[in-house]
Amino acid sequence: MPMDNTAPQGSGSERPSVTPLTTAVLEIDAYAAELGWDRPAQLFALVDTERLRTEEPDLAQRLDIEGDSGLTPVEQDELPAGQPLDEFLATIAWPDAVAGCAMTVERLMLPPSAETTVPEGMPGPDLARWVAGHPERQEVRMTVAVLRDGRRESAVRLREKDSATEVLTGPDLVPGLADALAATFEE
Repeated sequence: MPMDNTAPQGSGSERPSVTPLTTAVLEIDAYAAELGWDRPAQLFALVDTERLRTEEPDLAQRLDIEGDSGLTPVEQDELPAGQPLDEFLATIAWPDAVAGCAMTVERLMLPPSAETTVPEGMPGPDLARWVAGHPERQEVRMTVAVLRDGRRESAVRLREKDSATEVLTGPDLVPGLADALAATFEE
């Protein structure tokens, strides 16, 4: 696993235990990191590892699944070029065998201190260009996963701190994308 989520001895604080969803998010983040930056968004189905071994043994063997991580990420086909993510996600319906889904996307973000300088009422394309030219912009890769039961997890990696030890994790880091992914399970 790319991150140590245990608290130092004697720190007086305990971090929550690592869940299968957190493990899956960190595996996807590490996979995306190996591929490098400046890549299109990637979509993954999350399937129960034991169910995959039982119902799809050939696929499980091709994926070379070791141990029992609880959830196995299965990369999906490339997303359609030029289609906004929200429109694309609105077209997805997962089969029952899929326990959850995850997505990695790269974006430019501004630190909170710079958000007060954003011009009001600027249309989306103009705003994107404005952010891209801002001296405090930061490139980030966000990996967000949701399960059918509503649980969520996210990992955020800054390009300037591109290290597995610098990845931030938490369920509420990218709520908009998590909501959009969760909507793919609504009937």
